Amino acid sequence: MTDRPGVGYAAVDMTLAEGSTIQIWNRTRGRVETEKVYGDLWMRLLYGNHAGALLAHGILSRRLLSALVGALQSTRWSTRRIGPFIRDFSIPVEEFEAREWSSFNDFFIRRFRPGARPFATDPAALPAFAEARYLAYERVHPDLSFPVKGRFLTPRAIVDGGEAAPFTEGPLLLARLAPVDYHRFHFPDHGRISAQHRIGGRLHSVSPLALRRRPDILATNERHVTVMTTHHLGQLAMVEVGAMNVGRIVQTHTGSDFARGDEKGYFCFGASTVLLFGEAGRWRPSADLLEQTALGRETLVRLGEEVARAV
Repeated sequence: MTDRPGVGYAAVDMTLAEGSTIQIWNRTRGRVETEKVYGDLWMRLLYGNHAGALLAHGILSRRLLSALVGALQSTRWSTRRIGPFIRDFSIPVEEFEAREWSSFNDFFIRRFRPGARPFATDPAALPAFAEARYLAYERVHPDLSFPVKGRFLTPRAIVDGGEAAPFTEGPLLLARLAPVDYHRFHFPDHGRISAQHRIGGRLHSVSPLALRRRPDILATNERHVTVMTTHHLGQLAMVEVGAMNVGRIVQTHTGSDFARGDEKGYFCFGASTVLLFGEAGRWRPSADLLEQTALGRETLVRLGEEVARAV
């Protein structure tokens, strides 16, 4: 279904472009939900019309502004926003470590309580490396149109650095982290890092509205690329993409070796995206993710749940 060019994508993309809401499939609850978007009005002002898009690209996507916003979110003054944010977005604080937050960003990069998100232990399973809204592709091709045109999703466009070749024609998982989500990301298997590099760029929003206006965002925003060899899932390329108001992409893991579920890093304040590329024929995304992607919907997945399986 998702492996054939053009099946269903054009109609889906047109429907979403005309709509005013973001529909996602909640895997845990087994239902379609309307996403409550943080900063929705600003995103529509910036990316819903030509003038706003010019402003976003000319000034607001520059690193200086995002660094300033990030600095403000790290002040003691920003703690006053935590309570309203929890209430407005129904954040399940009981799932996270209980402690006093020193700033809004300190709350933003909160950790789950130990055991709150177990990782799939089946060696053939690829567990969710972020708690996020997932899109899944068995392979990326230029005819894809939701939510990003296929040519901007290829390993060559995203990975860069001469390390994209092993992932040509391979599967892709795209995880979008909204501001309301847990913002740490993890390794999906045991393995060793073979290479990593940073790619400079803009800091546009990664919201679906922004991606429809500027489909090249994931290939032109700042990003951190890590190529790794895993025990059960072959070579992987994990790419963390910065976004508007994301102060930093922090890599907390040290050394080359890692274990399944180990924390790799986190995003400071803002919405962000993580992409995971694999080798052709090595693993296949879960059927429900492929189905929802073909319908033009992201799937909300809990950290550690199976999102793909070794072939």
